[in-house]
Amino acid sequence: MSKFFELITESIGWLQIVASPFLIGICIGSFIYFPNQTSTRLVLGVIIATLGLVIGIIWATKAWKGKGTIWTISRVMATPELDEPDDEN
Repeated sequence: MSKFFELITESIGWLQIVASPFLIGICIGSFIYFPNQTSTRLVLGVIIATLGLVIGIIWATKAWKGKGTIWTISRVMATPELDEPDDEN
């Protein structure tokens, strides 16, 4: 049962890691497409969004096979100021 919960949390972390570059790709693709809506710009925007998705999948899979997606997310969200004791006293 513990492996099942670990799989669920790692899967959610994988989706979070994939979402970041994918959303950046969607934003860049929409900035390219919406000012002048032509079919060429649509194809370019879709290619950029797909590239963001592929980069996210590769990044998340490497993180999962490494130390794990939850470890990767926790290191990104950590505050290094709170990791070491305050020596200013």
